[in-house]
Amino acid sequence: MSGGQEKICVVGLGYVGLPLAAAFGEYREVVGFDINPARVRELGEGHDRTRELDRQDLVAAKHLRFTSDPAEIADCTIYIVTVPTPVDASHRPDLNPLLSASEVVGDVLKRGDLVIYESTVYPGATEEDCVPVLEARSGLRFNEDFFAGYSPERINPGDKTRRLQNIVKVTSGSTPEVAERVDALYQEIVTVGTHKAPSIRVAEAAKVIENSQRDINIALVNELAKIFNRMGIDTQAVLEAAGTKWNFLPFRPGLVGGHCIGVDPYYLTHKAEQLGYHPEILLAGRRLNDGMGDYVASEMVKAMLRRGLPVAGARVLVMGLTFKENCPDLRNTRVIDVVRGLEEYGVCVDVHDPHADPAEAEAEFGISLVASPEQQRYSGVVLAVAHSDFREMGAAAIRGLGLEDAVVYDLKYLLEPHEADLRL
Repeated sequence: MSGGQEKICVVGLGYVGLPLAAAFGEYREVVGFDINPARVRELGEGHDRTRELDRQDLVAAKHLRFTSDPAEIADCTIYIVTVPTPVDASHRPDLNPLLSASEVVGDVLKRGDLVIYESTVYPGATEEDCVPVLEARSGLRFNEDFFAGYSPERINPGDKTRRLQNIVKVTSGSTPEVAERVDALYQEIVTVGTHKAPSIRVAEAAKVIENSQRDINIALVNELAKIFNRMGIDTQAVLEAAGTKWNFLPFRPGLVGGHCIGVDPYYLTHKAEQLGYHPEILLAGRRLNDGMGDYVASEMVKAMLRRGLPVAGARVLVMGLTFKENCPDLRNTRVIDVVRGLEEYGVCVDVHDPHADPAEAEAEFGISLVASPEQQRYSGVVLAVAHSDFREMGAAAIRGLGLEDAVVYDLKYLLEPHEADLRL
């Protein structure tokens, strides 16, 4: 580590912040700050509950230490904010975590310091919402006494192939000179290169449309799946046939949750509506995707009725609760919509997920995860998340969890077409 290198503080040690802090911590002095003392304590003991990093990764970050005490970050000169940016119950952006983090940084900000934001926001949020907080708390002047940058995160939780170091990083700064400084900083850890955007607003907009584009494309194939289901056509077979064309995009139907695709479009639509424009395609895609849980529940119930299975009081197993495969993250999972939808029909739902934290599932949703579903026999089984554990079970073991005439609904194409009774 070079003695001339500036000391970095990463604020927020979740799926985004921890890998970033560890990557820089291999080469320069880094302080990882989080308001959760339990999280800080676990990381100090070499345990990452998100499973993004293992003990060896944390050991390799030999210049990284953790704290929940703001006084211990006062000697840093670069602050990188990586806190969540969720939406509230009305789908309005909730900037409270971001503004709170800005207050923490503002209280220790000094002349010449640089504050970089990675959290997903609408265009303008960094300079219009966060910078005023930094100025008010520090008494310093933006672009005279301190500077800002924006480099949107592109972490893909649970993905062991696409990692921080091999995903191109978009960078930006509040002045041309600062943009160069931010870009050079990330080039230290990103081996595949960076893309320097011409402004912070451009970088913010680029991030928010990445997931909006995916959301709209998934909404399209979800709608196609509904149409093909009425026609008695297998959607996967249609997509495989269409996929033989060189420019066909390989999207698949499914539940759209998590803290990115199911959230980010609302940040863009919120800003658009503030400016007097009512987005049509973005909101239509959100409505369709948000309704897929109810659709799955109703299709399951119809299939049970066609087989003469009683619905009220029937037991159905939902396999998977996290928002994506091989990941413990329950934030904004839309599997819960399937569970609640089935419960509205009077179905007794058991949920099994070996990757989810039982305490978190209980606290967040009031769900007691079933550890051993083989002890029951179910009228229906919903394959909701493509965990490798479920893929390795095979069709026979999955069908063995149900009664002889049970309905198996495969949302993730884990089974062959003839092995499932329903597929999206």
